[in-house]
Amino acid sequence: MPQMIFVNLPVTDLAKSIAFYAALGFTQNPQFSDQSGACMVLSETIHVMLLTHAKWQGFTTRPICPAGSSEVSLAITVESRAEVDRLVEAGGAHGGGVDLNPSEDHGFMYQRTIADPDGHIWEPFWMDPAAAAGEPAVADAAS
Repeated sequence: MPQMIFVNLPVTDLAKSIAFYAALGFTQNPQFSDQSGACMVLSETIHVMLLTHAKWQGFTTRPICPAGSSEVSLAITVESRAEVDRLVEAGGAHGGGVDLNPSEDHGFMYQRTIADPDGHIWEPFWMDPAAAAGEPAVADAAS
């Protein structure tokens, strides 16, 4: 079994959060979902657990970050620059905040940010496959 990551996020409106993540391409795993939380699957190894505040507080006594603050930024690779834009626009159309941080275009890498309805920051980014492999990036070939 490959190593997996489960990102746990406290949410105020479970149904709205499920709709947001579904719009980004996540699928809900009903086996690990109920009225207090939902398991949203992006890939075989990446899962997001959306937990109501009551459920979240069953796991920790630490306070939930207040609205407008950030504790973590979740960066995730995508296949193309167009996919970066598609994800950000889809999330914005489903209650997310778009481009909370300035987008970054370095030629060989392109990144934008989106916040889910509770303000959790995601950074979809594309990187030229050559640059990711440590080879000269396509954008660098002209220089």
